[in-house]
Amino acid sequence: MARNREGLVLLLDVGPSMQSLLPEVEKVCSMLVQKKLIYGKYDEVGVVVFGTEGTSNELTKEVGGYQNVTVLRDITAVDGYLVDILQRLPQGTVSGDYLDAIVVGMDMLIKKYQSTFKGKKRLCLVTNALCPVKYPCEGSKEDQVSTIAVQMTAHGMRMECIVVRGMLSRDADQTIMDENDCLLSLFTKKTSAKLVHVDSPTSLLGALKTRNISPVTIYRGDFELSPKMKIKVWVYKKTSEEKFPTLKKYSDRAPPTDRFATHEVKVDYEYKSMEDSSKVIPPEQRIKGYRYGPQVVPISSAVWDAVRFKPDKGVKLLGFTNASNILRHYYMKDVNIFIAEPGNTKATFAVSALARAMKEMNKVAILRCVWRQGLGSVVVGILTPNVSQKENIPDSFYFNVLPFAEDVREFQFPSFSNFPAAWQPHEQQQEAADNLVKMLDLAPSGKEEVLLPDFTPNIVLEVSCNYFLDANQRSFF
Repeated sequence: MARNREGLVLLLDVGPSMQSLLPEVEKVCSMLVQKKLIYGKYDEVGVVVFGTEGTSNELTKEVGGYQNVTVLRDITAVDGYLVDILQRLPQGTVSGDYLDAIVVGMDMLIKKYQSTFKGKKRLCLVTNALCPVKYPCEGSKEDQVSTIAVQMTAHGMRMECIVVRGMLSRDADQTIMDENDCLLSLFTKKTSAKLVHVDSPTSLLGALKTRNISPVTIYRGDFELSPKMKIKVWVYKKTSEEKFPTLKKYSDRAPPTDRFATHEVKVDYEYKSMEDSSKVIPPEQRIKGYRYGPQVVPISSAVWDAVRFKPDKGVKLLGFTNASNILRHYYMKDVNIFIAEPGNTKATFAVSALARAMKEMNKVAILRCVWRQGLGSVVVGILTPNVSQKENIPDSFYFNVLPFAEDVREFQFPSFSNFPAAWQPHEQQQEAADNLVKMLDLAPSGKEEVLLPDFTPNIVLEVSCNYFLDANQRSFF
């Protein structure tokens, strides 16, 4: 199977404590599958619910245990029937054990794909984690989590744990909540897992990702501090723009009775001579022309290659400056992250030492970067230290592209004080305007940001996906 395909198992808590949240979980999960019909129609999804009165899973039949865990749908390609299942989740009557559900989901992935699947294998747990998990027959709960995490890593699985609480956690047992948070956070330390807490339907929609995009390095090589001092680093894109799915041209010229019609439109271009419109110019006889005033100047690809600027690949340090000298609005394009070469202990220590020294002195570094050999564009940017607060995550740097002088434009606006007195706002109007601006601040001082980027979906994409899906359903019926 292709590497960009995904096998996903949704592990959904439907116990009594989740009853008030089930409508939102149904809506978000069904939207997830609907978007997969657009983005990844070849992905495969399975659904497991826990907290049900009955039990239906293969592990119970084979080895016993794993009670109150029900497989609503085995791992199969996404389709409209899966959406119907997710829109009618059963309401459980007992407290569910999320560790049992995780093991059942892992068993489904292992039996489905074994070692032949080259794509991604993912578990997605949605729960409020308000109910205790059972004690294992041997060892502690922490030992059980460690054992599960080892098997997860061995089979190349990733897991997302989405804990939905909000107002529900006020009447819950704090001891149980703390224990569950500790167990779930242990997954993030032992294997490839991510734990997020959400407290609103919007955050839940943003936390449940349609697809996980694997990071790809844009540079692997030396970070040159001086001709004799270099650090091996890898550079990834930290953020990137989420784009619309590619839309293709559709033709309705095929007969309605043709069940095998693709309705695709194929576009071919022909270049013809201006002297003889019936003569087609073959590709090897074409040369690009560029307008220079009223004339068109032909420039061949060989000439372009000869005069094109071809800098050598590399990342070089130009110098250091105070962080206060680089204003936030100078940042351009996407953010990149510099990390030490994985497995290189010396590089890890060097990056950490440099990052902590820059952090202590409140400095940033100015770099000249050429990401690939022969790449015509050279970027200059700043390197900001990112000192990690977690033991298992090494220190790193953030890189932002800076503008060149010709990219910076300053606009001078006339002062409001030059307007006539009749146009000036009085004190009450000015106060109302100030309050309006303060209300629009999504990150007020001393408070948490209102719309966290990680948990806020792209509204334009959501509306567009819903439109296409509704149009598709109307045409189907």
